[in-house]
Amino acid sequence: QVQLVESGGGLVQAGGSLRLSCAASGRTFSNYRMGWFRQAPGKEREFVATINWSGGSTYGDSVKGRFTISRDNAKNTVYLQMNSLKPEDTAVYYCNVRSIIIMSYNYWGQGTQVTVSS
Repeated sequence: QVQLVESGGGLVQAGGSLRLSCAASGRTFSNYRMGWFRQAPGKEREFVATINWSGGSTYGDSVKGRFTISRDNAKNTVYLQMNSLKPEDTAVYYCNVRSIIIMSYNYWGQGTQVTVSS
């Protein structure tokens, strides 16, 4: 059974930084992309960033140049370093792990709140 445990959310002032972590367990994740999505109140869930086993990453347009995703394969952990935070980054951030081979193998964390004050 795949489990995702997120940490690192909180309250920060605009311009500040936060680092999110998501530890995955339950299987080998070599054929999985790991990433982050976010959902603000009243809005649809939005893609933030994703990274593959070899470190190739993709970012949503709204976070490019400010957020950095990384991955520690030995720890099955994905990180999201968020810099230059803006009030519009306020959302619940969800860790996502999905297989690149079997599309139905798609897992979500419980979410962690990030609040950026102006």
